[in-house]
Amino acid sequence: MSEINDFDQPDPPETDPDDDGNTAAVLPFKKKTPDPQVLAPGEAKPGEWQADLPDDTDTDDDAAGVAEGVPVDPPKQAYPPSVQEWMSEQDKARRPVIPEWVKLPDQRKAVRKWAVRHYGTVIGYHAVRIPCIYTPKLLAYAPRGAWRWSTAAGHWVFDYEAKPLRQAAVLAEDTGEYLRLSAVRDARVRLRGIIAGLAGIVGLIAALVLWVMAPTWMLLLAIATLATTLGIAGAPADRPLIDRAKVTFRKRKLSSDIVIRAHEVAGLTSRDQTIAFPRPIGRDGDGWRVVVDLPYGKTFEDAMKAHARLSSGMDIAPTQLFLDKDETSGRRVSYWIADRDPLAVPSGKSPLLGATRVDFWKPFPWGVDERGNPVMATLLWLSLLVGAVPRQGKTFSARTIALAAALDPYVRLYVFDGKASPDWRTFAKVAHRIGFGIVPKNGIDPVQHLLASLRELKADVEDRYHRLSELPLHICPEGKLTPEISRDKKLNMPLTLFVVDEVQEYLTHPEHGKEILALLVYLARVAPAVGVSVMTATQKPDDKACPSELRDQHQARFALRVGAYQVSDTILGAGSYSEGLDASKLLKSHKGVGLLKGMSDDSGIVRTYLADGRDAERILTRAAALREAEGTLSGDAAGEAPAPETSATILDDVATVLGKGETKVWSETVVDRLADLRPDVYGPWAELDAKPKAEALTAALKPFGVATDQISRRIDGKQVNKRGIKREDIATAITERNNKRDAG
Repeated sequence: MSEINDFDQPDPPETDPDDDGNTAAVLPFKKKTPDPQVLAPGEAKPGEWQADLPDDTDTDDDAAGVAEGVPVDPPKQAYPPSVQEWMSEQDKARRPVIPEWVKLPDQRKAVRKWAVRHYGTVIGYHAVRIPCIYTPKLLAYAPRGAWRWSTAAGHWVFDYEAKPLRQAAVLAEDTGEYLRLSAVRDARVRLRGIIAGLAGIVGLIAALVLWVMAPTWMLLLAIATLATTLGIAGAPADRPLIDRAKVTFRKRKLSSDIVIRAHEVAGLTSRDQTIAFPRPIGRDGDGWRVVVDLPYGKTFEDAMKAHARLSSGMDIAPTQLFLDKDETSGRRVSYWIADRDPLAVPSGKSPLLGATRVDFWKPFPWGVDERGNPVMATLLWLSLLVGAVPRQGKTFSARTIALAAALDPYVRLYVFDGKASPDWRTFAKVAHRIGFGIVPKNGIDPVQHLLASLRELKADVEDRYHRLSELPLHICPEGKLTPEISRDKKLNMPLTLFVVDEVQEYLTHPEHGKEILALLVYLARVAPAVGVSVMTATQKPDDKACPSELRDQHQARFALRVGAYQVSDTILGAGSYSEGLDASKLLKSHKGVGLLKGMSDDSGIVRTYLADGRDAERILTRAAALREAEGTLSGDAAGEAPAPETSATILDDVATVLGKGETKVWSETVVDRLADLRPDVYGPWAELDAKPKAEALTAALKPFGVATDQISRRIDGKQVNKRGIKREDIATAITERNNKRDAG
C-alpha cells in the first residue's frame, strides 16, 4: 500500500463515462497554494484545506431521505482491490487435492501398521475357523444344497415358471390361450430335456475321467469345490455361513433433513429462517462433517448452548456431537458427528515409553483429542490445575506430565502427594524433594518437608530474578531464562516442576495450612516467569479445601469428570460453562478424559495417554540413569541431607550455638555446634566435608534471607578465608519471622 503525504495528494478521480448517474456525486477536496508573499482575502494558508461546497446548502435532503429508484448499495468493484489479496483468498478457500495426513510420514506409517494389523487379524480369524467351524457347516448344508439345485433344475426343465400363466388361462376358460401355452411348454420341455440329458452325460463322463485318471489332489480339489458350492447353496439366508471378523458399529446415514430437524427442535431456526449448507455433507474419518450457516442473528455460542437439543434432534448421544467455530463468519458452525462415542475409546500407552529423553522446553505428547489427533502439552511459563472426582484418572494424567519432566535430566522435580498413595513413590529415584502424606514417619514430617521445600524454592525464585537481571547481555540478552542458561550447572537455574497431588490435604493442615497456601500462591503467580512451574491436583476444588486465590493463579486448567457444572466452572474458571465447557457431561467410562483450557489458544477435549505403575517405573529408571550420566541427580534422590525436620527453628538453634561476643562465625563451625546441640537433626551434616557442611547450612538459611559471606581469620600466622554467617543477620531474620507470626 502506497503512502500519501500531506502535500502530495492524488488528483480527483475522473467521472466514469459509463456511469448511469445513480451514484452520488463526489466533491473533491482541493488544495489551494497562493503566493506565500501575498494572501488573497478569504484564501487558505499553505498546508490548509478548503472544500468547495454546493450553493444549495439550505435544502433538507438528509431529512427527505434517498429518492426513489436511487440504489443505496455501494457500487460493485469490477476488480478486487489487490490481485495478491484475491489470490490469497482463493488459496485459502481451495481444499487440498491430497489430504495433509498422506504427506506426513508418521501418518502413512500408522496407516500401514493399521492395514497389517487389520487384515492380519481378519485372515487369522477365518483361518482358525475353516477346519473347525466352516467345513462342518459346509458338509451339513451340502445335502440341502444338492436338493435345492436338483429341484431348481427340475423346475427349469419342466417349465414351472410358466405354470401360473396356464392356470390363469384355465380359470379364465380361455381354451385358445391354454392350447398356445401348452404348445410352448411342450417345445421348451423337449429342448430343455435334451440339454439336461446331454449335460448329465457330459458330467458323468467327466466324473468317471476324474475318478480314473486324475491325480489324488485334483480329485480332492474337485470334491471340495463341489461340496463348497452345494454347501453355499444350502446355507440358510438368515444365518451367514462365514462369521464377521470385525464388529460393525451402528452408523447413521446423515442427511440434510436430519440436520434441519435438529436445528428446528433446538430452537435455532424458525418458519421464516432456516439453515444453509455451504458445502455438502460428507464422511470425515469415523464420522460425518457438516458445515451450516445459522440464520442471521444466531451465533456459535447459541449452538453451543443448544448442544444437548441438537444431539437429541440427530438421535445421537451428546458425546458424539462436536462443534467447531468457523473464523470466517460468526454464524457458521462446523459439526462433527461421530459414529460412536470417541471418548470411550482408550488413547493407548504413552509414547514416553519409547522415548530416550525429552526436551521440556518443547511440547511433548500428552494425549489425543476426540478425533485422534495428537495433543501436545507444555508447562513453560505457566502453572496447571488438575481437578476431578476420584477414580477418573486425575493422578495418572498429572503423572504423565511429571514423567515427561523426569526424562529431561535438566528439569528439577519436587513431588508431594497428600494422600500418600503408591502412584508417586517411584519418583523418589529422580525427585530433588519428595514427600508423602501428612503424618510423620521414620523421623520425617512430610508437612515440614513440604514447607521447607516451598521456602527453599521461594528464595530460589527471588534469587533468580536478581541474577537474571545482573547477567551480561551476551549470556542473557533479554533478562529472561533461556535453554542455555537453564542447562548451565554453574548458574544453577534449571527448569523446575513443583507437583502437589491432593493439595487440599496440605492446605487444610491446622498449623501450617495458611503458610503453605501463601507460598503456593506466590509460586504459581510469580515463579513461572523464571522457569518454575507449579502443578496441583485436587478432588475437592471448593473454596474451603482449595481457595480461589490459589486456583486463580493457574493459567492452565484440566478438568476430568466432575459431579456438577458448578464444580466444572470452579476448575476451569468462571464463564467456562457459557463457553460450552462442562466436565460434568463426561461419563464414568471416560477414564483419563478431560477438558483442557489455557495451555494454548484453543480449548478442547484431551484423552490422556496411559502410563501405569509398571510403565512409570520403567520410565523413571531410565530417567534416573540419564540424570546420573549428566550429573544432575540431586537432593533426596541423591541421598543429600534434606533441610532440618523443624526448619523454622534453625534460626533459634543457630542463635543458641553462637557464643557471646561472636559477631562472625564460619559455617562449618556452626554446623559442628548444631550437631552437638541436636544430633538427631543435624548429625548428618556434621559427617560431611567442610564445603558440603557450609553448603547445607547456606541452603537451610536461604529461605529466611540469611546469606553467607567470606570471613577472614588468622590461624598460625596465615590468613584463612571461609564462608560464614553474621550474628546481626540471624537476629534480623528472627525479628522478621516473629513479626510475621504476630501479624498472622
